[in-house]
Amino acid sequence: MGKYNKLIFVCTGNTCRSPMAEAIYKNQERVSDRKVISRGLVVLFSEPMNPKTEIVLSKHDLELKNHVAKGLKSSDIDDSTLILTMTANQKKKVYETFADAKDVYTIKEFAGEIGDVVDPYGGTLVDYEECYGELARLVKKTIYKLNEE
Repeated sequence: MGKYNKLIFVCTGNTCRSPMAEAIYKNQERVSDRKVISRGLVVLFSEPMNPKTEIVLSKHDLELKNHVAKGLKSSDIDDSTLILTMTANQKKKVYETFADAKDVYTIKEFAGEIGDVVDPYGGTLVDYEECYGELARLVKKTIYKLNEE
């Protein structure tokens, strides 16, 4: 299966980008037994996925049943965990907060690109759809790279 048994997509609140990436990954990579989850860095209380995220996912025939925002914890991370954040600042925060985190990249960095995935929170449905398109492309590159290992 490669060097990573677990993949964690991380964003700020675990209501938009990271659950979207998790849903896309689980739809595209159905044969791997790699555990794929999403977490947030600032989760003050358990809340459902953003309604606009749900709408965009459903337009692409995807869903993440019963998703509730969860914060990243040390117990989520082990030696075979790959953490993909949406921004460079999130990557930095993961390294500063979790001593066990060894393999942390922005999703663009892991996919061989530069920059951050912009947070659509507070934006229009079009903003969420654009974020979905970007994440779909990046997740596909991530799957190809993981399958090369």
